[in-house]
Amino acid sequence: MRWASHISGKDGQEHAALVEADNLLSVEETLLELLQSDGTLGAHAARARSNPWDVVPLGGASLVAPVPRPPSVRDFMAFEQHLVNCSAAMGTSVPPVWYDQPVFYFTNPAAITGPYDDVPMAPGTAQYDYELEVAAVIGRPGSDLAPADAEAYIAGYVLFCDWSARDLQSKEMTIGLGPAKGKDTATSLGPFLVTPDELEARRSGKGYDVAMTASVNGTTYSQGNWRDLFWSFEQMLAYASRGTELQAGDVIGSGTVGTGCILELSQVHGGDRFPWLQPGDRVELDGGPLGRISAQVSPSAADRLALS
Repeated sequence: MRWASHISGKDGQEHAALVEADNLLSVEETLLELLQSDGTLGAHAARARSNPWDVVPLGGASLVAPVPRPPSVRDFMAFEQHLVNCSAAMGTSVPPVWYDQPVFYFTNPAAITGPYDDVPMAPGTAQYDYELEVAAVIGRPGSDLAPADAEAYIAGYVLFCDWSARDLQSKEMTIGLGPAKGKDTATSLGPFLVTPDELEARRSGKGYDVAMTASVNGTTYSQGNWRDLFWSFEQMLAYASRGTELQAGDVIGSGTVGTGCILELSQVHGGDRFPWLQPGDRVELDGGPLGRISAQVSPSAADRLALS
């Protein structure tokens, strides 16, 4: 199944919708409400097919992020090539702990943007970057999960873009905290939540054989594959749930696929072939069955940080 969220023309409110061919079969609830309910997405899909609240052509729908306000957003760093390239770009080496356990940071649930929304520059940055990722959305609460059991807690997967102010990030992390303001401005999700059964035929390595690409102003920048995960989503969920409870609707990012950001590309290729993002740039991310994100970078609402 594929699910989406859209703003309905009937009442101007957010609604979940099952994607069937070229149509959205809407229900009255939001996708987060469906995930938090007692029913399964399969049961809600049957209801959407038999008695849709509305039917909207997909091409004309006003899509928003599948879960516009998740309870929490954790972003891991689960692709080894990304970590190796970024460490080299910053003049460091890969910390040994990364090979012992998955690692993540919390980011801002209020900064979620839709798949086609403009994305503002972070205030004060001159080194704005995208990150090409996939994320799991939690379908039911769970604590202290074992990796062998964790997949059953995944409602589906979404394309995920973690917009990053590299200069702010590198400065603030010298103190041993963060990233914070370097990742605080926007995170794009969508357009679809794709259930695991839809991807089963692609299962490969520790993920799925899904080619993922990114382009800027029509020029291909990044090319990676979901199957290259070092840490599986099952391992990530097990670690994230240790000593706490994952909630329905929580978003768990994979971290960036290999070569999936400008910071990496600058290290791998050198020179000025891949400049930092500027207002007016169009960034398009392609996640195959997960759909596409297409975002134009807009000027920051504040040209610089003003601290008093």
